Amino acid sequence: MLKEKTKRFYAQFFLFGVAGVVGFIVDTTVLYLLKDLMGVYSARLISFLCAAQATWLFNRAITFRNRKSGHSTIKEFGFYLAMMSIGGSVNYAIYAFLISSYAAVAQQPVLGVAAGSIAGMVINLLTSRFIIFRFKHS
Repeated sequence: MLKEKTKRFYAQFFLFGVAGVVGFIVDTTVLYLLKDLMGVYSARLISFLCAAQATWLFNRAITFRNRKSGHSTIKEFGFYLAMMSIGGSVNYAIYAFLISSYAAVAQQPVLGVAAGSIAGMVINLLTSRFIIFRFKHS
């Protein structure tokens, strides 16, 4: 029994990581498209929202497909976004610190996105698994 739960957790962890890679690609792409127009801080807020939507879609359809939130789709996304903002705050704080502290990161913001993404991933995995998508389908 414990073995099966452990396998499911590792599978979810792997898929959550894949969703994170998808989110990282969306985050970085949107950031680079907007940074010259909006600056690296404002563009990152928009890119984070786009990445959060991409990861929610992936996690809802694939990672946690056998679980449900107990909410309508719109409420679930709002709740997901609110919960992801916890890890997103850590993510953004690390990004902003690195951008403002290191010229190399300011010149290549993808480095700050990567560092922030790694820091926020564990928080967001636990939030998704135990709070958002906590109910198993019967």
